[in-house]
Amino acid sequence: MAAELIKATPGSPSHWLRLPPLEGSGGALQEVRHGLESWALVAGEPVAGALTLESGAWPLHTGELRELIALLEPRGLRLVAVRGHCRTTLVAAAALGLESVWAGEPPLERLAGEAPLPNQSDALLVHHGTLRSGDHLQSEGSVLLLGDVNPGAQISAGGHVLVWGRLRGVAHAGRRGNGAARIVALQLMPLQLRIATTVARGPQDRPPQGLAEEARLEAGEIRIEPAPAIWPLAR
Repeated sequence: MAAELIKATPGSPSHWLRLPPLEGSGGALQEVRHGLESWALVAGEPVAGALTLESGAWPLHTGELRELIALLEPRGLRLVAVRGHCRTTLVAAAALGLESVWAGEPPLERLAGEAPLPNQSDALLVHHGTLRSGDHLQSEGSVLLLGDVNPGAQISAGGHVLVWGRLRGVAHAGRRGNGAARIVALQLMPLQLRIATTVARGPQDRPPQGLAEEARLEAGEIRIEPAPAIWPLAR
């Protein structure tokens, strides 16, 4: 089953590209190529403009998304957003500057405008930009920050706190009491760390160059160690 292109309805900001179910399919790009010829005309008219990818459960990385963008651009289709329920894909999309929309756990059966909103506790908030002194970014679910957390800034979440940059302010994961939450950063140099109700000062030593670190709660203490290759939100 090839990927399906759905033309935008009046008032809709973009067309939709829906990938088929992951099970029994080839690669995502292969499924898109299979559908290219049938996309030449949809409803008798050429289709071009902004496009939202319904990625479903597909785990796509930045390289695959870049290939998809290159595949679509010659046909006048511009990828602007990704909607799905694989967090690996949403993190990759956000890293490329695309809008990332968490679609919840169940496979998508309808278009994004018709699907129910995810529970706040399950949501992933993706934020682009650095938090400066006095800023406080807060999420009921997990939060991914693409930027730095400067001294004097705070970031807190009901789930994990993930910082694609330098964490030098205050971070609080599991703020509703979730002791399994983690704090991960490319450079972990916070003034203060909190996981659930446990508080710790940041490490005095500078982190090793090129090594992401994570803070987790073990035996009632916050421990810092090298982060695994897969972030907590990966599926």
